[in-house]
Amino acid sequence: MPTIPAISTIAQTIQLSLAPVFMLAGIGQLLNVLAGRLSRVIDRARDLEQLHPGSTGPEHVRFVWELRLLDRRMTIINAALFLSVSSAIMTCILIALLFIAELAKLHFGTYVALCFILAMILLIAALVSFIFEVRISLRAFRIRPELLRPLP
Repeated sequence: MPTIPAISTIAQTIQLSLAPVFMLAGIGQLLNVLAGRLSRVIDRARDLEQLHPGSTGPEHVRFVWELRLLDRRMTIINAALFLSVSSAIMTCILIALLFIAELAKLHFGTYVALCFILAMILLIAALVSFIFEVRISLRAFRIRPELLRPLP
């Protein structure tokens, strides 16, 4: 007859999985921020795409420059989203491994540690991508010098 794990064993496993669950909540918030930034970048790119055909001279050059910048930002945000989701998946696998190992009395310590390390590496890479995207976005928000000249 199979043995049923004790409530205390399950409670300990739940306690052990709390840190990864909090990490998962943080990743969820990061995903929310990234999705919001991507949405704003796409909206701005659509606006510029409509203005682009009718522009000429310095205005046209500025539109092309900003469209290139927006395209680069979309690529970086997409990479950050992919890395964040990958980190969340690894965290979910980690939590599942904790429970499987405890309930089946398996020794998955190495796999659990590797999943956590990989989840953290993916999260770090996502955060680094996010920093790069923020730095690039600041280029587009600089006020042009001609707008800062005093009025005659």
